Amino acid sequence: MTHISVTVDGTAYEDEVEPRLLLVHYLRDHLGLTGTPIGCDTSNCGACTVELDGASVKSCTVLAVQADGGEVTTVQGLARDGEWTELQRAFHERHALQCGYCTPGMIMAARDLLRENPHPGSDEVRKALEGNLCRCTGYQNIVRAVLAVADGETAAGERTGSAQEVTA
Repeated sequence: MTHISVTVDGTAYEDEVEPRLLLVHYLRDHLGLTGTPIGCDTSNCGACTVELDGASVKSCTVLAVQADGGEVTTVQGLARDGEWTELQRAFHERHALQCGYCTPGMIMAARDLLRENPHPGSDEVRKALEGNLCRCTGYQNIVRAVLAVADGETAAGERTGSAQEVTA
């Protein structure tokens, strides 16, 4: 067993874990944060994407011990006082989900894109999300949701602010 200290969604945790335990299993099985799904166990689908020290990672490719001393943000840690972020709202309002299985990973990867490039074009959104697979939607509404946040729009067409403000 290996001792780790990690902050997840703003809460500090200290645990003893098997050195081979994947971060996704630590989040789900040890912390009960089941909002990060296990999609494929092969790093192909991206459903398990989280942020580790501010960068999106597929949590099925990271060992929990590699997160020692780090900060992890899951999709469950995005909402503040029960209020969704603009990106979460855009996914909902623009029907960018169907079964919802890929949605946590899509949102986390889109946050990473918008942090690096607050005003991406359609092709840039598609490129940034190509490591995240959706079996239901055909991606059109996902791309529209990300572009709406980048453009600072709500579903009603209202302006909300910059992408950097809404992903923080």
